[in-house]
This record gives sequence, structure tokens and C-alpha cells, in this order.
Amino acid sequence: MLVGVISDTHDNFRAVRSALEVFRRRDVDIIVHCGDFIAPFTLKMFGELGTKLIGVFGNNDGEKILLSRISLELGFELMDQPMVKEISGIKALIMHGCGGVERTAKLAEELSKSFDLVLYGHTHAIDVRRIGESLILNPGEAHGLLSGKATVALLEVPSFSVEMVEISF
Repeated sequence: MLVGVISDTHDNFRAVRSALEVFRRRDVDIIVHCGDFIAPFTLKMFGELGTKLIGVFGNNDGEKILLSRISLELGFELMDQPMVKEISGIKALIMHGCGGVERTAKLAEELSKSFDLVLYGHTHAIDVRRIGESLILNPGEAHGLLSGKATVALLEVPSFSVEMVEISF
């Protein structure tokens, strides 16, 4: 199963369209969004692909009621963090993050003791680590404006093969 992992889109339409094109070309089976869509119209863009999306709200997602309504209309699963989900037989935890970069990365590391896969965002930094049998993955930021690099991840489950893809922003 090929999973498209994205986070921190922050209403950057060009970056979202670029990410969707990568996901379309690679024929991902599911998209996981690790939070910070920002506005509901950004979430609507994901509906154009026709691929199931699961994800969590980020700290900047203020319009949760409308985001939730649109998510339901599109057949997506969007909720407050954390989300515990089985993905192709893998026990996964999906979160945005909390606190600063170090605190969020440490939390992901601790959670990897209880989950096969921990997907997160919030830090705007790529993080691909194996801890024992578990994988921790942060796809970095899709909007690209903080780091100057917009990225998404392609994750093969259950092999945990990860490909980072730089997108236009």
C-alpha cells in the first residue's frame, strides 16, 4: 500500500496542487494529512483527487466545524489529535504535534514504543527514523515558506520504505 503523507499545507494552493499531482502520478492508495490545513477551501482541494484522506487537526486549524463538515462530505476522516488507525495491518498513530520542535520529536519517539508507525507534523522539519521495529515520519512542510523547501513523503506499508519528494511552492 502506498501512503501519501503531507503536513502543514497552510493554505498554499500551489504547493497543495503540486502535492496532489505527485500523489496522482504515483497512484497513492490513501493520503494522511498531519495537520494545519488552515482553511476549509484547502481541504476541498484534496477532494479533487478522489483518494481517501485521513488526518488530524493542527494547532492553526481554527475552523474545525466547517473542516469537519467538508471532511464528512468528501468521505474523509479528520479529527482532533491523536488518531490511532490501522493502515494495511500496521498500528499507526497520527498527530500534529505539541509544544516546540524538540518536545514534539521526543513525543513521537516515546509513542513509537507503543505503535509501529508514528506520523506527525508541526515542526516543519523532515524526520525519518527507525526506533527498533517502529518508524517515525514527519514529511516536513508542504507550504515551504518556513524552511524554503516544500516536501511530501511517499510511504510504502508494510515495508516502511520512504521516499521524500520535493514539490513546487
